[in-house]
Amino acid sequence: MNNSKNGKCPVMHGGNTESGASVTKWWPNSLNLDILHQHDTKTNPLGEDFNYHEELKKLDVEALKKDMHALMADSQDWWPADWGHYGGLMIRMAWHAAGSYRISDGRGGGGTGNQRFAPLNSWPDNVSLDKARRLLWPIKKKYGNKVSWADLMILAGNIAYESMGLKTFGFSFGRADIWHPEKDVYWGAEKEWLAPSDERYENVEDPSTMENPLAAVQMGLIYVNPEGVNGKPDPLKTAAQVRETFARMAMNDEETAALTAGGHTVGKTHGNGDVSILGPEPEAAPVEEQGFGWANPHKSGKGRYAVTSGIEGAWTTHPTKWDMGYFEMLFNHEWALAKSPAGAWQWEPVNIKEEDMPVDVEDPAIRRKPIMTDADMVAKMDPAYRDICLKFWKDPEYFSDTFARAWFKLTHRDMGPKSRYFGPDVPGEDLIWQDPVPAGRSDYDVPAVKAKIADSGLSIADMVSTAWDSARTFRGSDMRGGANGARIRLAPQKDWEGNEPKRLARVLSVLEPVAKEFGISVADTIVLAGNLGVEQAAKAAGFDITVPFAPGRGDATDEMTDADSFAPLEPLADGYRNWMKKEYVVSAEELMLDRTQLMGLTAPEMTALVGGMRVMGANHGGTKHGVFTNQQGALTTDFFVNLTDMANTWKKVDDNLYEIRDRKTDKAKWTATRIDLVFGSNSILRSYAEVYAQDDSKEKFVHDFVNAWVKVMNADRFDLK
Repeated sequence: MNNSKNGKCPVMHGGNTESGASVTKWWPNSLNLDILHQHDTKTNPLGEDFNYHEELKKLDVEALKKDMHALMADSQDWWPADWGHYGGLMIRMAWHAAGSYRISDGRGGGGTGNQRFAPLNSWPDNVSLDKARRLLWPIKKKYGNKVSWADLMILAGNIAYESMGLKTFGFSFGRADIWHPEKDVYWGAEKEWLAPSDERYENVEDPSTMENPLAAVQMGLIYVNPEGVNGKPDPLKTAAQVRETFARMAMNDEETAALTAGGHTVGKTHGNGDVSILGPEPEAAPVEEQGFGWANPHKSGKGRYAVTSGIEGAWTTHPTKWDMGYFEMLFNHEWALAKSPAGAWQWEPVNIKEEDMPVDVEDPAIRRKPIMTDADMVAKMDPAYRDICLKFWKDPEYFSDTFARAWFKLTHRDMGPKSRYFGPDVPGEDLIWQDPVPAGRSDYDVPAVKAKIADSGLSIADMVSTAWDSARTFRGSDMRGGANGARIRLAPQKDWEGNEPKRLARVLSVLEPVAKEFGISVADTIVLAGNLGVEQAAKAAGFDITVPFAPGRGDATDEMTDADSFAPLEPLADGYRNWMKKEYVVSAEELMLDRTQLMGLTAPEMTALVGGMRVMGANHGGTKHGVFTNQQGALTTDFFVNLTDMANTWKKVDDNLYEIRDRKTDKAKWTATRIDLVFGSNSILRSYAEVYAQDDSKEKFVHDFVNAWVKVMNADRFDLK
């Protein structure tokens, strides 16, 4: 090795940093399977045997809460608390962790502790939250693995509110940490922070045209720009963006108004300085900063000189107290536009008594002007929000309860059903956004039910397709959907095009009487029928198997189902059933990867499932695309054998239709879609397909398919985990 100063670098220059171009970047259109393996167990330092739920049982919750209450008023010299109380900072940390959730794909949210990693740890909207997390470190260090970062960050927001006088609605532990950034989350296509919001709207004047699945208006923001649309104050235009953005985060107008008012009842914004002199964000900061970012060289750079949003001031007279001060300040004064010391637009009262001003964060002898953001002025100028806020102002108890419930929803929405909740403060009340499902029976004769279904005349394709459609809605992002509850028989799912409503109604007309006869849930009956179909297909291929089954699913009712909130779960494409509702900008195979990742499947599991679904004839509408077999209904490896057979050639017919032809005679043998052929064209997927195409893999394929199938059917059975 050449060790001279001018010698060659002993490793590939840049190869271990983001600046090093990956070899795959030579082929930008190549299908990237990394989305399916983001959180491999190799990234987890706690080991495969670590069980967070078991660790939680060892946690002294009361001791933890006592320590966190003490932290709120324990101002540290290295980052002093405003008015000697960290409540505002901790609430903002919890809010920004949970508030990244969006209902469209269930991604984001505070359920994984993702705020510790890029890009979220370095978003412009998260300036100084690196300090909030570091303030929590002594507590995390003390309690170790008995409490996750994800739980701790959200709990900090709850404790902050309680310490300032709010009676919170409740809290649940149970958020397990990830150990690698969630790079599968699409935050937008912009290449610069805070690029104009026009880039993610077809028409910025119509917020409903925001690109799906996005919810925030600009890259690097959690919600909306506090200065106004694209930084230009106009409360009525801002109101339209607020309404759309919060709706995409599962909030209605009343919840939105409550969260805005309650969030700004305490704490302050920071903009007493020059934003341009701040150091780089945490992910770009030099190593000596040790994970801190946005170093501020202006005077102390903290306290009254801190700079985060650039807006400067508190909203209320008493920013460390839960009271009605927000409404009193907003409605008792006229407001005019002004600029903060950092040059940001903000609203300030035209006339205000000195005693109504909040005191300085460091010196209580000094009074400072309060402020409102453009998003706050929405509550004064938008008629609907104004009426709601006036109602809150007149009824403090109603406001506190509405906010507490909205805060609980904000911080727990991505946790999924109540069965995942843990701890002494879990509310007893069942909430409709938790997608409640009653417990089902498990003490029944499973073989007798299967025998009844077997005599019903339903085909393998009918049974497999219906069970798949019921279960495929599961999203590991927010733990919603799945077969439990049998919501496939309720609106809106029963009418989704992807569920083939006419075929679905016919199959349900057979299965529902079976469920009634045995006194069991339709949900269990649907899954049992799917399992039976797989068993029959395996037998037709020469293998006698029993697909594992766990009874106990329940049936939801219309009253338990918020139909509107289920609309985003509708599949617009399903590569497993070889169907797309229409052509999209992204390819069919990319859509399949997204669905696969949401269901929590790996690339090998995806491969086995697609191959098996094809030969069993489970395509949407009964199409023959990808059914590379002459013995449809048998769980064979024919899909892989014929896909990789060099006696065939492949001819493109249109953008999503291909023919497989005999190489010698040029006779068309089968048709295929991009989804089918990607298992032969992509080098990684082909390697899996070749395994199953081998002569010695017939039995392996059946077992692999069954394991993947059961994983999908039980994805929402949190009682089994």
